[in-house]
Amino acid sequence: MKSKIKMERHESDMSLVSASLASEPGADCPLCPRLVSYRAANRQAYPAWFNAPVPGFGARDARLLVVGLAPGLKGANRTGRPFTGDFAGTLLYETLLRFGFAEGSYEARADDGLALRDCRIVNAVRCAPPANLPQPGEINTCNRFLMATLQEMARLEAVLALGVVAHGAVLKACGIPPARFRFRHGATYQLPDGLLLADSYHVSRYNTATGRLNGAMFAAVVEDIAARLTPRG
Repeated sequence: MKSKIKMERHESDMSLVSASLASEPGADCPLCPRLVSYRAANRQAYPAWFNAPVPGFGARDARLLVVGLAPGLKGANRTGRPFTGDFAGTLLYETLLRFGFAEGSYEARADDGLALRDCRIVNAVRCAPPANLPQPGEINTCNRFLMATLQEMARLEAVLALGVVAHGAVLKACGIPPARFRFRHGATYQLPDGLLLADSYHVSRYNTATGRLNGAMFAAVVEDIAARLTPRG
């Protein structure tokens, strides 16, 4: 069952994005001044890169939504596909392939032919932030796009939050106070309207290098989600 989300209209911002309930910001989204400046600098420094808000990857009728933090400068910001082109994508996509949420092969390119199955991937913040660290105001501003994403996914049953920021962003998008469900790796929560929220440490190089997360730990989270989804008809 998809969580019923109370959608807030942002009337003062309707001229800034394509629509108040749009799930994807425009290529020149002006909502976060610091990120706009960073985007402009990267467009000048790396004109061949994507350098725009990174859109979601995967079908909108998927039952699983994976929510990350933000595009990496030399990863998704370069390639235009979430978790593509840097270290984090290797663990994420290899695990999704293993449990049937993807098909093809991950070769760290947006044109590698990889396809998601019953899965969609977005970030809590759609633009690359300096030092890979979005500020709280930027996370809050971009939450409207996650709200719209959840609203439009009519068959959604589960959300996998990669890290505490993604966890908090999902709760905010669902109108749930963050103190009600605390982030904990491996935790699963049934939200009030039936949506399953599963937590994992982020699949970043830092987390795997320090031993906070390893392949077996992440696989266990994804396997548990797969087992909880309604069997395909």
